[in-house]
Amino acid sequence: MRLRKRTLCRRVNADLAIEFGDERLTSYAGLELVLRYLRRIRINDRLREAFRTVRFSGDYPWLNMIRLFLALLLVGGRRLHHVRFLTQDPLMQRFAGLTRIPDERTLSRWLRQINGHVLKGFACFNFKLVADRARQLRLRRLTIDVDGSVVSTGLTVAWAFRGRNPHHRKVPSYYPILAHLAQTTQILRVKNRPGNVHDGKRALAFLRELIDDLRTEFGERMPLELRLDSAFFLPEILTLLIRRNCLFAVKVPMWQALGLREIIQMRMRWTSVADGVSGFESVLKIPKWGLTLPIICYRKKVFHQTAKDYQLNLFSPDDGTYEYSVVATNMGLNPKNLWLFMAGRGAQEKTYAELKSGFAFDSVPTHLYGANSAWQWLSVIAHNLLRDMQLAAATETPRRTRKRTALFRLPSILTARFEWLAVAGRLVTLATGETLRLPASPQIEKRYHSLVEGLQEVA
Repeated sequence: MRLRKRTLCRRVNADLAIEFGDERLTSYAGLELVLRYLRRIRINDRLREAFRTVRFSGDYPWLNMIRLFLALLLVGGRRLHHVRFLTQDPLMQRFAGLTRIPDERTLSRWLRQINGHVLKGFACFNFKLVADRARQLRLRRLTIDVDGSVVSTGLTVAWAFRGRNPHHRKVPSYYPILAHLAQTTQILRVKNRPGNVHDGKRALAFLRELIDDLRTEFGERMPLELRLDSAFFLPEILTLLIRRNCLFAVKVPMWQALGLREIIQMRMRWTSVADGVSGFESVLKIPKWGLTLPIICYRKKVFHQTAKDYQLNLFSPDDGTYEYSVVATNMGLNPKNLWLFMAGRGAQEKTYAELKSGFAFDSVPTHLYGANSAWQWLSVIAHNLLRDMQLAAATETPRRTRKRTALFRLPSILTARFEWLAVAGRLVTLATGETLRLPASPQIEKRYHSLVEGLQEVA
């Protein structure tokens, strides 16, 4: 029915009185849904298995401390002192399994004891989590994007150096390298590095360990597809991928020694790939490396002047203005399919942006390298847990595209906080036990029911 206009407004003539009392109120009722999911996947048993050889010190149990950090990141905490505002939240205490939430100094001291063995425990737990989800989704192939990301730090942070920070060149930074699983938008592995390294530097050991773990978990028959930028076009990395029978697509840098200009200039006929994009297949021989690689060269017509000496001055101005790119691949794709496949690599940037803005991946809580590396791992695990929960509760049909991007359209953490995670509630004690009472909103009720039903099948 139609309401009268005069009933839509109300007068506000005075300020509300503000009082503080011992009320069992929470601002993050959605943590109960996450807690139900964590119990269903037996997170405590998984953490104990991953850290069975590690010894922690401190009054608070290490298992509860990890869960507290995960809760802090899920609700949007970006600094250790943000825990001060959550000490009286009953669902934070319930999620962490604590009767008293520690202050930021206790959190900082706990992070300071992190060493290489603890980081390996985080890596083991995270890899098993992502691998189990990939197995449940029955993925026919694993498409992995590997890239680095800049994290600006302070002047006194250990192992932070000035280097490849494009927006703040004089600011010390970390330069962690991440492996992104395209189908689930989860992070398989992360390794923190000082900011003065190149993307391909120290990437060989990172890739070798990643491939070994995937082969051990999924077997030699599982196709592994790696998408890499030109920084990884190095002989040792290419040799590793070929020897381990990995499918790869690597951007080729426009080095004069490779002879790419001659290959392109000799080409007379180009095949249309997309609107304004054409390409052709060829072979690149690198005698010094002992490699012969199939390549596909692309040119994209642009309507602006390129940078000075852009890509070796391939053509004269009367030929038009083009931007060129070359991809080395052993996947056997035609130019159009490879163009779409490489375009899907950009989806990882959205995941990295969400890690930084939504899970405080770019925050630097301490001055110690090990503690800051542990913070990055906790950020990645919080992101992967939320993604795993969303994938477990997903009801739509998986979508498959030639770009090899996410199988499902998953809402971001900011959307999740607005719709169901950061919802106010009250814990009340009834005859049937403790009950979480939420506001009577049809949209919130619908969203909670859908998540609860979706998590019923989680084993």
